[in-house]
Amino acid sequence: MTERWDEVDGYIGDLFVGRDDALDAALAASDDAGLPSIAVSPPLGKLLMLLAKAIGARTILEIGTLGGYSTIWLARGLPADGRLVTLELDGKHADVARSNLERADVADRVEVLVGPALETLHGVEGPFDLIFIDADKDNYPGYFEHSVRLSRPGTVIVADNVIRDGEVINDATDDPRIQGVQRFNELVASDTRVSATAVQTVGTKGYDGFALIVVG
Repeated sequence: MTERWDEVDGYIGDLFVGRDDALDAALAASDDAGLPSIAVSPPLGKLLMLLAKAIGARTILEIGTLGGYSTIWLARGLPADGRLVTLELDGKHADVARSNLERADVADRVEVLVGPALETLHGVEGPFDLIFIDADKDNYPGYFEHSVRLSRPGTVIVADNVIRDGEVINDATDDPRIQGVQRFNELVASDTRVSATAVQTVGTKGYDGFALIVVG
């Protein structure tokens, strides 16, 4: 079944994304630099871009840059004078991301901030129209709280990797990443400031899912 997931993801990517030199180069540069291969899939990347366009986003916050693959997709959803702030813990990853953003011709609208996101977020000024969370899962609850603080009514928050191969329903897990996601999901579900759902996904990234949250 996982082989079929990969094939269908390839079909979707070929049909709706196609060949993209800047994105292919971003993945290759990330691999060459030894970054983990955990960037979003092409279909999810395009979904992020379409969401940005659909809501007319002018300001975007991304928590978790890695090599900038998802950052490129998000930046492409902005108008020419839009603003994207992306947070990355690792300076090496940030350097790779900056090069990838330059190559993709979107660096002029992106600011890459380096440091622990829970610390960096205190100095970030909102509000943002769209927020994408895709960083260390242990700290998802804290990222959610900051995201709501940096939102306005109507802000859309997307949080990736909230199903974790189905382990999110395992109450006996001792994996701090899964525990972080469990706390995040429970926090979001009980927060009266937002409306939310979660969607399961399968594909080249395995079995996972994302949360879709609207503030207000």
